[in-house]
Amino acid sequence: MKHLLFFLSLLSLTIDARADIVETSIEYESAGATCEGWHAYDDSIEGSRPSILISHQWTGLTDYEKMRAKMLAELGYNVFALDIYGKGIRPLPPESGEMAGKFKGDRDLYRERLKDGLAVLRSLPQTDASKIAAIGYCFGGTGVLELVRSGADVAGVVSFHGGLGTPTPEDAANIKGEVLVLHGAADPHVPLEEVKAFHAEMLDANVAYTFTAYPDAVHAFTQKMAGDDPSKGAAYQEAADLASWDAMQIFFDRLFK
Repeated sequence: MKHLLFFLSLLSLTIDARADIVETSIEYESAGATCEGWHAYDDSIEGSRPSILISHQWTGLTDYEKMRAKMLAELGYNVFALDIYGKGIRPLPPESGEMAGKFKGDRDLYRERLKDGLAVLRSLPQTDASKIAAIGYCFGGTGVLELVRSGADVAGVVSFHGGLGTPTPEDAANIKGEVLVLHGAADPHVPLEEVKAFHAEMLDANVAYTFTAYPDAVHAFTQKMAGDDPSKGAAYQEAADLASWDAMQIFFDRLFK
């Protein structure tokens, strides 16, 4: 029994040593606003490492993005979740729709906030500047596509159930990295015409992209807080959530080798 207890104690210490995740907020300035992002990384890993930028959904930077940041940090990535709206601005519906609409209606401001968040990630000592990617959810999925359309120097981006439209599709010519879109095939917020236009945009600009649509998945399929009623147009779907997370990991493994 003593030997067993010693083994279990040693195993616990080993697990703790492998999961020394540091999580902290970072304030920074962007386009005249004070923003507050979230940094997560495994302190047991020495030196710089591949790094991921997270762009949030329409209610702002919340515990959801912090959870995803920690999950990525546990995979060995250095992670920074940016703040588009500004410190303390975390609107709930319907105000969140108005706030998201403000930035979708001003793509220059939207891109500036995105690029300033990317600059924070680049400045972190844990960041390998040659291995950076970005992911985003819903409003943030739209955001990471705008980030690469702006010409940002990233290896790739992943859009989870994000809007695909843009007022400047010609900007796809600026895209430097690869694009992975993980889409709900039954998402009523992204109509078929928008999907077709996105494919045309990527093909016309000769962008390296992958588009995966999950059957029966609607908007916000990775978010449990969306509920479980697809008839409302937004709902969690476990199969699509798990499959899309796996697809993202395979994408990053290939990008960063």
